Amino acid sequence: MHIRFTKMQGAGNDFVVLDETQARLGLSTAQYRFLADRHFGVGADQILSVRPAPAPGLDFEYVIHNADGGEVEHCGNGARCFVRYVRDKGLTDKSTVRVKVQKGEIELTMNPDGRVTVDMAAPVFDWALVPFNPIGLISDQVNAWPVFDLDLGTQGLARVGVVSMGNPHAVQRVDNVDTFPVLVQGPLIENHPAFPNRVNAGFMQIVSRSQIKLRVFERGAGETLACGTGACAAVVAGIRQGWLDSRVDVQALGGLLTIEWAGQADSPVLMTGPATSVFEGEIDVPNTLS
Repeated sequence: MHIRFTKMQGAGNDFVVLDETQARLGLSTAQYRFLADRHFGVGADQILSVRPAPAPGLDFEYVIHNADGGEVEHCGNGARCFVRYVRDKGLTDKSTVRVKVQKGEIELTMNPDGRVTVDMAAPVFDWALVPFNPIGLISDQVNAWPVFDLDLGTQGLARVGVVSMGNPHAVQRVDNVDTFPVLVQGPLIENHPAFPNRVNAGFMQIVSRSQIKLRVFERGAGETLACGTGACAAVVAGIRQGWLDSRVDVQALGGLLTIEWAGQADSPVLMTGPATSVFEGEIDVPNTLS
């Protein structure tokens, strides 16, 4: 199968973007995995598909597949690249578009300075919807918000706050994110049995009430240079525990994101950051892959 693609990145989180507005490509899990492969394919953290609006009041559908080929609920950095893509390709002339994601709808706005703001909707704290099963875990309250200790075997206990930003996140505070064993603890948290659909593991160092440093070990992708939903989840967790103000700059490995949340359970989280086209190309995707 011969397909055209655009390579994009947002704060170093990189994507292959596919235009499916005219027809579905019908890619298999193995073919998505091939595209994301940095040795044999194009290379990306996620594959983003642009599809026609499935209902009135929407502009597009936004579908995300991780590097392992599995479809996921949301990707914040990808959402910023999504709106730049549809504008650059002439698929819309709107500065604000509304798109369907797997578990809802989000609004994306291109700002005059070229950065993109995404209305990520309100965070989800209902354990069943995350999903998260806290039965048997040691728990505590920080600023009247529950936190949980995950047993990581020889790595000891990881105290995390749990929240969904359309996809599940477990966020822990660390003293020094640069030296913390993210690559060791990340997969242990990702695959902890308390999370039936696995989880994204966030490691947050608080610099001040308006600034954090963050590393994220993403479910199905490993550590990435930035994770938009992870940045949102970390700021929400920090605000709920009384550590952060309502507007926070998040320094990821690949760049800076700005996250805003008013603190009420039904308040949307706003994320602003860069979105850049890197190159365009064509590739032959094998029809038979394992």
